[in-house]
Amino acid sequence: MNNEVRTIYMPDTMEPSEVFRYFAEIAAIPHGSGNTAAISSYLAGFAGDHGLKYRQDDMGNVIIWKDGRGNKPVILQGHMDMVCEKAPGCDKDMVTEGLDLYIDGDKLKAKDTTLGGDDGIAVAMALAILDSADESLPPIEAIFTVDEEIGMLGAAAIDVSDIKGRIMINIDSEEEGVFTVSCAGGAVAHSVIDLTYENTIGTKEAISYKIEVSGLTGGHSGIEIHKNRANAIVVLGRVLQELKETLPLRIVDIEGGAKDNAIPVYAGAQVIIPVDDGRTEDEIRKLVSEAVGRITEAVGNEYSSTDGNIHISCDEISRSTFSGSEVNVTDQVSTDRVIYMLTCLPNGIQRMSPDVEGLVQTSLNMGILKKEKDLVTLTFCVRSSVASEKEMLKRRLMDAMKAIGGRTEFEGEYPGWQYRTDSALRDMMKEVFVGQYGYEPKIEAVHAGVECGFFADKLQGLDCVSIGPELSEIHTFRESMDIPSVGRTYELVTETLKKIAES
Repeated sequence: MNNEVRTIYMPDTMEPSEVFRYFAEIAAIPHGSGNTAAISSYLAGFAGDHGLKYRQDDMGNVIIWKDGRGNKPVILQGHMDMVCEKAPGCDKDMVTEGLDLYIDGDKLKAKDTTLGGDDGIAVAMALAILDSADESLPPIEAIFTVDEEIGMLGAAAIDVSDIKGRIMINIDSEEEGVFTVSCAGGAVAHSVIDLTYENTIGTKEAISYKIEVSGLTGGHSGIEIHKNRANAIVVLGRVLQELKETLPLRIVDIEGGAKDNAIPVYAGAQVIIPVDDGRTEDEIRKLVSEAVGRITEAVGNEYSSTDGNIHISCDEISRSTFSGSEVNVTDQVSTDRVIYMLTCLPNGIQRMSPDVEGLVQTSLNMGILKKEKDLVTLTFCVRSSVASEKEMLKRRLMDAMKAIGGRTEFEGEYPGWQYRTDSALRDMMKEVFVGQYGYEPKIEAVHAGVECGFFADKLQGLDCVSIGPELSEIHTFRESMDIPSVGRTYELVTETLKKIAES
């Protein structure tokens, strides 16, 4: 920050001035996720001041209509909330105070806070178009949603039964020159097994071990699942499976992962091995060491390129002699079922897209492993851009768990946005882009959820493309927006709108 040359933000001297003027007005209003009442009222007030029809729902979503040329209304869509993050030591109250905008070279920034270019620039561009006197533009249906950043809550709840358009330009991408044309739908799955126990009693001896899998690379289970990185929960399952092959393993405790949408970097278990099958303790220790060594070598070889620092440890805690006491450990049936869950339930990429090169179409991620009282729960993030494949994957989890006496429950479902092979909007925007930039845009799909999925689900036959200007380090206090790219992106939108009106 100390090396930046800060220039006062004067939107009327910038191009397109109408976009930057509205962005300044938006930035002056606190509008973090969950704090969108003021920005929602601002949008409703804008519509009223301009004599435009609008609807504001109970959540704060706002839809504004404007008449135009032709009979093909176009939806402009973005979200009004932003992620609020501050630099260390920044004392701004982002709940009650607006942002302090400034210019650093050709970048627009906010002093010591997030900028809110995601997705304030969509709101600013849509307002500029709604305010435009250009009679060559088509009818506009501008949809502004709340709380996208905390689960796409506004898009999930909004009523669009009065929306006529089936052409939508979403302005919520962060890379100029990229057309996003598909996204994954998803759900959170909880696969649960009930545990039964046996008691280790009296003079029965056992050796106790703490097994840990650590040092993995991890990553986002959507946008980085194609990198085929190791999953710590899966690796832990393989360690337990290898031990179970030759030893009477029982589970005391087990855990792994932190978030359903993150590839786990750690998993661990406490197990005991009873000394009651004719083997000496030294023989058991030797077998444990050999089994862990085999898995360590195999996993290290398999993931040498993606997880070079993976580490598997199996440390003896103590030799437990339960004199006159009882310790509950899973019985053989429950132990086998838990290991089955970790090794046999699906994980990772299930199918690549046949239409978009390099796109993961369907996947799931073993994200969280927990033992609570008499239950073990394995939580997955399930994703697919094809609804039928997502449903089939859900069915696989349900049937696999049913086969061992368990169950799978679902929550947090959101729809996908399937790639259209015959998108007239994509073709038209591509033509405009090539004429403007002199080269072709990158056509991209994302293996994560975006608001377009909800609208594609609610508006049957929707033809949609998501674009945006160049934003850097969004969701951090270092966020910036490339000023020239805003002008180019706005021109791409307006020229596409004119072309639609003419068609």
